Amino acid sequence: MPRRTAQKPTPQPAPKRAPKSAPASATSVRIGLVQGAMSADPGTNVERYLALTDEAAAKGAQIVCLPELFRSQYFCQTEDDKNFALAEPIPGPTTAAFQDLAKRRGVVVVASLFEKRAPGLFHNTAVVIDADGSLLGRYRKMHIPDDPRFYEKYYFTPGDLGFKAFDTHFGRVGVLVCWDQWYPEAARLAALQGAQVLFYPTAIGTWTGEKELKPVQHDAWRTLQRSHAIANGIFVAAVNRVGREGELDFWGGSFLCRPSGALASEAGAKGEVVVATADFAEIDRHRQGWPFLRDRRIDAYGGLLERYLDAPETPPAKGPGDA
Repeated sequence: MPRRTAQKPTPQPAPKRAPKSAPASATSVRIGLVQGAMSADPGTNVERYLALTDEAAAKGAQIVCLPELFRSQYFCQTEDDKNFALAEPIPGPTTAAFQDLAKRRGVVVVASLFEKRAPGLFHNTAVVIDADGSLLGRYRKMHIPDDPRFYEKYYFTPGDLGFKAFDTHFGRVGVLVCWDQWYPEAARLAALQGAQVLFYPTAIGTWTGEKELKPVQHDAWRTLQRSHAIANGIFVAAVNRVGREGELDFWGGSFLCRPSGALASEAGAKGEVVVATADFAEIDRHRQGWPFLRDRRIDAYGGLLERYLDAPETPPAKGPGDA
């Protein structure tokens, strides 16, 4: 008889590994908002916010968000090329420090950084670090302001990664940054990607020359973000800095609001670590009661792609001799 040779087993594709994070199974999450002031020294700020993140975790936070550009004071008040030295690569030393903390504490961290992408190319970037210390990804700020004392276009190239949501160990989160919070389209696109919580690292305040407008500006800021929660049926967390820097008075007021727009928790005007619960069952209840996503008319929204709103033409005024 011919000798039989053992046949090699047919290679099978490796089974798809379930992601470590399982947002579908999470029913709620404890969210930490770290609000504070910044010193002139980046190293001091990093150490301080590592300690505050640790404090939030000790209070039970599972996802912790820091203010916009927390490594430094808000340098965009002036156009000065010396400030480019504040940027760092991602991954880099700050992400590494927070990855170590996230792994040790088992928390998710949303941190806003001045990213040096390449020589002469910079972004205002938020990183998402998972509870195992892995760097899940980054969001580069898409809407870049250029106003007195907010000269961000001098420093930051607009983002090129689009609007994203990230599967973390404790839920699916969307991340936008400060000026993005005035754009309903950005919030909607994050929600359509399944974000359960939308985070806005923020640096917003009032020019000291118009202090009388602070209550109106603060209320408008808070109202618009609560409207994102209502219109999309998601939780929204905004995290601001505090204190006076140069000609800006940062008002704090960090908050977490529910899909109904109701505030779950809100900070005052001083440094504070706020921890509040987001119950994901509220998303279902809100969207079933107010099915805004069901009733959208995307077939009729083509005009949103127009760059400018053109005023209708005004017919010329009739003269005395016109009929």
